[in-house]
Amino acid sequence: MARLSSELQRTFLENEHTPHVTLQELLTLAEERVFGFLFVLLALPSALPVPAPGYSVPFGIMIFLLAIQLVAGFKQPWFPHRFSNHPVALSTVQGILKKALPWLCRIEAVTRPRLLPICTSVLGQTVIGCILALMGISMMIPIPGTNTVPAIGVFVTGFGLLEDDGAISLGGLVISLFGAAITLSILVALIWGGSSLIELIKGYL
Repeated sequence: MARLSSELQRTFLENEHTPHVTLQELLTLAEERVFGFLFVLLALPSALPVPAPGYSVPFGIMIFLLAIQLVAGFKQPWFPHRFSNHPVALSTVQGILKKALPWLCRIEAVTRPRLLPICTSVLGQTVIGCILALMGISMMIPIPGTNTVPAIGVFVTGFGLLEDDGAISLGGLVISLFGAAITLSILVALIWGGSSLIELIKGYL
């Protein structure tokens, strides 16, 4: 399989393309490394330094579904028809790719097959799937701060799966756990703050 950056450049920026892009098209483009490929692409908008708004929740749902299938041992992913055929404007995809391709090329420059059991063993894929499912849930939470770091974790882990690079995937899992800690801290702060506010109101009443 060609490098991800080359495939994306050729398919969406160089060749003629329809006005919309669907997930089903990406499934076809991904070929044998479909899980890593999709994790990278679905996390990409939220992982960018200037993320595209509105994509964290639907892409978080798809990342969650994809991760559960990885845990279950699926060889090819399945998505509901509504998701797999939902159109995204080509101009939006091209705008994201123009920002993302330089970052993809930098990561590709340091990836190589290593620590293969992390990416290819049943245990490794189960652990990766469970952690990325949690990251998908975090991305679904419509609260600032709960999606960017988890998305970066999914992006890096997926890139390791794509290139059979266990070291990269391991780094992505560390980022994911850090993102989980941030999300948990934010939720605890909101719950604690909300409870304090209620007690304050009761005191005044």
